Amino acid sequence: MGRTVRDREESEAEAEQSYTAYVSVRLPALRRIAHLLCKDPHRADDIVQTTLTKLYVHWRRAREADDLDRYVNTMLVRSFLNEQRLGWARVRLSGVPHDTPNLPATAGPDVEMRAVVHTALSRVAPRQRAVLVLRFLCDLPVAEVAMLLGCSEGNVKSQSKRGIERLRKVLGGQLGPLNESVGRE
Repeated sequence: MGRTVRDREESEAEAEQSYTAYVSVRLPALRRIAHLLCKDPHRADDIVQTTLTKLYVHWRRAREADDLDRYVNTMLVRSFLNEQRLGWARVRLSGVPHDTPNLPATAGPDVEMRAVVHTALSRVAPRQRAVLVLRFLCDLPVAEVAMLLGCSEGNVKSQSKRGIERLRKVLGGQLGPLNESVGRE
């Protein structure tokens, strides 16, 4: 009997170590994706925290997944979409955060363009925003986005089309020469 308790404790310690190692490596990428989805580093951290808490609870099952990164990305996107359904997600505090996780600092018009695109993305429906971020900012293929969101490839394509149309409407002519290439495959 004492042996099984000790074995279980060792197994739990190994599971916790593997969880910690995985999260340490993946945290910057998860924060970046969450920030791209919600454009608020504080909300992004909340979404990542929710995802990592759920991952910790289900770690034994999750680490046996064929593609653990895809599994966790799916959890992250679903946490974002679930959070969007809550009323408090629309509450905005004043002030502008200065810490943007893992986004390269650039000078000149690229910073302005990025701010314009991020603002426009915040005016796109959450599901369409998730598709656009995963497809065009994370550069994932349609099939992988469909798996992450749990929908068909056709749904991803139609959400992309509608999201890009919405972006073009919100942005008007602000994209300039990029306007012609965005969304063309």
